[in-house]
Amino acid sequence: MFRDRRDAAERLADRLMHLKGVNPLVLAIPRGGVPMGWHLATALEGELDVVLVHKIGAPGSPEFAIGAVNEAGERYLDPAASRFSSEVVEREAERQRQVLQQRRERYTPVHPPIPPDDRVVIVVDDGSATGATMEAALKTLQGRPARLIAALAVASEEAVARLEPLADEVVCLAVPPNFMAVGQFFANFGQVSDEEVIALLEQPTR
Repeated sequence: MFRDRRDAAERLADRLMHLKGVNPLVLAIPRGGVPMGWHLATALEGELDVVLVHKIGAPGSPEFAIGAVNEAGERYLDPAASRFSSEVVEREAERQRQVLQQRRERYTPVHPPIPPDDRVVIVVDDGSATGATMEAALKTLQGRPARLIAALAVASEEAVARLEPLADEVVCLAVPPNFMAVGQFFANFGQVSDEEVIALLEQPTR
């Protein structure tokens, strides 16, 4: 159990302290990953940015991911997506892409994107049930960083197995056998607003 996202980030920082001094680029998945990303980047004396991806929720059960989409509109679908019509899946994917576009328009004026090329890059999120969103982030970045690390507070065994081929390293603090939802492992798991994300992006990490 983690007290909150800061607690989880500090524990991740302990695991990644060997990267302090190499100016890592911490790419947080909004919105819940951004508070963790800020604390992690601060502890490692790195830079903070965001990678804009969003899960594609199942029709009628939006919390269950059937894939994910990035801001360029690239879809990464799970086999479970085949249970729904392609039109329904595409409609939800496009809706989420528009959300990401709106976030980029809000975030860029206060924090222009930082290129990840040839950097040590840590992609961070508070947790993952299926691995879909983190997978989309890692695939979006593939081939650009010198080293690519996925960092999570908690994830299912399935998610970790899915991510391991996509990153140079997967650091996950907890992989519980009876995983239901990310929030069950945090005492405080309040929603993070766009305003909070913008405020954190404006704050220096070193």
